[in-house]
Amino acid sequence: MAVKTIIFDFGAVLVDWNPHRLLDKYFGSKEKAQWFIDNICTTEWNSQMDGGKPFAQGIAELSARYPEYAADIQVYFDRWIEMMGDEIPGMRDLVLELKSRGYRLLGLTNWSSETFCQVRHRYPVFDLLDGMLVSGEEHLLKPSAAIFQRLTERFGLTPSECIFIDDNAANVEGSIAFGIPAIRFESAESLRAELRSRGVLPL
Repeated sequence: MAVKTIIFDFGAVLVDWNPHRLLDKYFGSKEKAQWFIDNICTTEWNSQMDGGKPFAQGIAELSARYPEYAADIQVYFDRWIEMMGDEIPGMRDLVLELKSRGYRLLGLTNWSSETFCQVRHRYPVFDLLDGMLVSGEEHLLKPSAAIFQRLTERFGLTPSECIFIDDNAANVEGSIAFGIPAIRFESAESLRAELRSRGVLPL
């Protein structure tokens, strides 16, 4: 069945988000920042906000567990925008090419609604999309089948006519399990090559 819709993850696919960009300079070393990410403001903790928990609640709960790090935990949110970098090299051009070829372009991201609103209009690549679904607004997270189900229902998608692109292996596997073919993102160049091999772009 011909591909009609390309679905993009955002962080590390369209735009560069990396907590080290803030925390390395805040703590004065990459090692201290990594310890903080591994033990205090963990990926699992951040995912709670991606799933819709208010940052105020998440910060209060975490600060109660680690009161000696309360100020650092607050900085994670107050200076969050400093974690953002540029658009991923080559991706805006690739998105533009896909758009020019008539593909429907959508976004599916695990992102807190409280922080995504800070970047929604900061990166022109987002304006090239025909629609998007943000986990923090939906209170659902990838790689659950429920968020892929909501995406297909909201945008009237036939899963087999889509391709989903994400840098996270678990999200790619979740998409495939749901029935949406997927590609694990590494770079714009490797993605372009994979899209050619699948007949989405000409050889």
